Order: sequence, then structure tokens, then C-alpha cells
Amino acid sequence: MKAVLTIGLLILSNSFMIIAWYGHLKFAELKWFSKLGLISIILISWGIALFEYMFQVPANRIGYSGNGGPFSLIQLKIIQEVTTLVVFAVFTLVVFKTETFRMNHIISFAFLVLAVYFMFKR
Repeated sequence: MKAVLTIGLLILSNSFMIIAWYGHLKFAELKWFSKLGLISIILISWGIALFEYMFQVPANRIGYSGNGGPFSLIQLKIIQEVTTLVVFAVFTLVVFKTETFRMNHIISFAFLVLAVYFMFKR
């Protein structure tokens, strides 16, 4: 149960992170948003990133083996990185319709899955 909760929280966390990091590129299409200066955009991104941390910190605390969770620190980091890339890929395809998913992207994801496999192999 802690593993599923950890991964779920990481997915939520990374969803907010991707919106904070890359959402402003799409939001620039909105008339009111396009008029904002860089400082305003940074502050909005920080506000969104606050929610990232509200999910990231509990995910790490629940998932870390030092706190009774199922994952080592290295395993948590690998899960987080793969989650980031998967959420980013979905976000890119759904929000930025001009991007395409090519064979080299699929191959790179396959290698990431292999990285996770080897990280958990004893």
C-alpha cells in the first residue's frame, strides 16, 4: 500500500511540477497571461510549485525505507525521474499538440524501464 501511495503522490507532484516548469509556455497563448512580465510568471510558477512540494515531500517520507517505506533513497530517486519523464511526455502530447512522439523517444523510454528494472534487481 505504501508503494502505491508513494507512486501516486509522485505522479501528482510531477504533474504540478511540469505545469510550473512548462505550463507558462502554453499559457502565453492566453491574452491576459501574455502581458505578464517574467517576474510575474516566475511567481505564478512558484505558486504552482508549492503544490508539487505538498505531494513530493509526503511521497518521499512515506516511501523511504528509513521511515518504514518500501524504497531505498536511490530507488525513490529513480522512480521520481521516470515519473517525471512519463508525466512530461503525456503533458507534451496532450497540451502541446505540435510535438510528436518518435521512435527514438520510445527507445529512450524502454531504456528507462530497464534502468528501473536493474535498480530494483538484487
